[in-house]
Amino acid sequence: MKIPLIGVRLGLPAIVYLVIGAFVAQGYNYFKHAGSFDQVLSAVLAIVLWPLVLFGVHFHVT
Repeated sequence: MKIPLIGVRLGLPAIVYLVIGAFVAQGYNYFKHAGSFDQVLSAVLAIVLWPLVLFGVHFHVT
């Protein structure tokens, strides 16, 4: 299953990976105060690199 997203094709495994990342980021409160660019960037990094978040790495961009 391929879904075009702004010229990028994501397969089902990639979509599942990003959805899991969103749940992990939510669990670690990365969306709680996503009001500035830095906080949004931190949330995006947490979604993409969610396995590191589970190991205790914090992505708080300042």
